[in-house]
Amino acid sequence: MHKKVLVLNQNYEPMSICPVKKAINLIYLGKAELIAAREGQYIRSVSYSIPFPTVVRLSYYIHMPYRRVILTRKNILKRDNYRCQYCGRTGVPLTVDHVIPKSKGGEDTWENLVCACVQCNNRKGDRTPEEAGMKLLRKPMRPNPILFIKNFVGEIDDSWKPYLFL
Repeated sequence: MHKKVLVLNQNYEPMSICPVKKAINLIYLGKAELIAAREGQYIRSVSYSIPFPTVVRLSYYIHMPYRRVILTRKNILKRDNYRCQYCGRTGVPLTVDHVIPKSKGGEDTWENLVCACVQCNNRKGDRTPEEAGMKLLRKPMRPNPILFIKNFVGEIDDSWKPYLFL
């Protein structure tokens, strides 16, 4: 009962992740329909039996404004997979570095902030990567909300992959 269930909007767009208990309530109340279940596993009561859900779809459409991942230090570290974007090291103390320094007009945006180890950040200093003779491993960009669903849950159920476009 501690598993997670992918909740889809009526148009099969991924909306959120919820606990199994909440998904069962949605199905029982007719607010959602079962799309995928665990093979051979059931949730039983005295008078009701339901397959163990992994994916449910809402019975009605909920308008969702464009979702964005909030720009925070924690989310930058997640996006960069806790890896220095200059030397590639992991497992070391990490900082957030401005690719174009604030003193040269750099802003706090997804495209200008990267994860960097303390040594690389100090070596780069108040210069651009080109001026410091350093190269980024990959260009920073705004993350996709679906990828953050993947990071939130950890291991993704195989039945979710067609709906998360993985």
